[in-house]
Amino acid sequence: MSSQPPAPPPAPPAAANDVLHGPSHAQWADIVQQLGAEIAGPLSTALERIHNLISTGQIDRQSLRSLRESVAQARESGMVGQQLARLASGRLRLSRERLHLTQVLRGVLAHRSRETQARGIQVRQALKPIEIMGDGALLFSLLNALMDWALASTHSSIDLRLELSSWPAKARLSCRFAHRSLELITDARGQGEAPSRLDSLAWRLVEQTALTMGILPLREDEAGITMLTLEFPHTVGEEPGMSAVEAPPPVEPSPRDFHPSANSKPLAGSHLLIISPRRELRSQVQDAVRHMGLIIDMVGTVDEAAQFCLEGLPHGIVYEAAARSEALAELRSEVLREVPSFSFIEVLDEEHITQLSTATADGIARISRKHLVDALPSMLLFEFSKAL
Repeated sequence: MSSQPPAPPPAPPAAANDVLHGPSHAQWADIVQQLGAEIAGPLSTALERIHNLISTGQIDRQSLRSLRESVAQARESGMVGQQLARLASGRLRLSRERLHLTQVLRGVLAHRSRETQARGIQVRQALKPIEIMGDGALLFSLLNALMDWALASTHSSIDLRLELSSWPAKARLSCRFAHRSLELITDARGQGEAPSRLDSLAWRLVEQTALTMGILPLREDEAGITMLTLEFPHTVGEEPGMSAVEAPPPVEPSPRDFHPSANSKPLAGSHLLIISPRRELRSQVQDAVRHMGLIIDMVGTVDEAAQFCLEGLPHGIVYEAAARSEALAELRSEVLREVPSFSFIEVLDEEHITQLSTATADGIARISRKHLVDALPSMLLFEFSKAL
């Protein structure tokens, strides 16, 4: 009888950080279960407060604030779930373009500066100038997801470092923060397992976006400190092991150059604020971009918009032409001082050619109300891409 060669020993189960492929069906089932829990929990709290309001006919300021926070948490979880579904859909088409990683990261940090200041969190930066090849929209989503997760998890400051690894030289972004209060880090109580919030849906989004881009997310949670390292596989430069790519000549864009994306939810996670007192116009704008995965908020006046922006900026503002005023000009000036690439889009009732912000003297994109459905999605794709 011929002897069979011994079977190779089974490979040890891989940890989430050990592989560069998407989650299994069982892992996706866990993610869906987690999504349901993170939506149902806040909504249950909100429903309890609503029942209390119905039974008593009264609600105090604190309860009203808690109700609003619960609904906001559920909405944010739903939006994260939408982005995860986009990554799992199999319909995502990755582009490959030259990106200045440092500039994109600084742009994201500038955009989030009001939010970090409102939370009292300092973001320390040590960023070397580095360019990579990758998908611009996914890179923007990854960096924003990283900030969402870090801001929700940190008990101190956030340290960001961007540098080149040793040969072969690759861009390496590290994010470090204390996931426990500083008092507990040196205490025996702070030496246990990492808190469960580190494995939230926000973390799942960071992890899956990175894996989709071919980036290995290496996370270490030890002694109250979390360190996440993202190593980008295609770094542009002249050193050995790096890609040598010549940038294409600049071309002045036109609205025709930005067709609706074939990707599912092409702007998933981006945030749009609509300013108009007219419900029908707000609904028309919302319907025109419903397929893009945007987080949409609506206010009736410029004063309400200014109040809305105090604790954090959206990625763009759409407003009706009737809102032009000194207050709007002041808001725009203030926002542009913080984020020079910020997008303002004016909607006119009368006939008007569709103009990107690069084609107008004042840098405001303009569109006629009758062209919202066919042109606003393409306009937003361009206007939001200016940050990249």
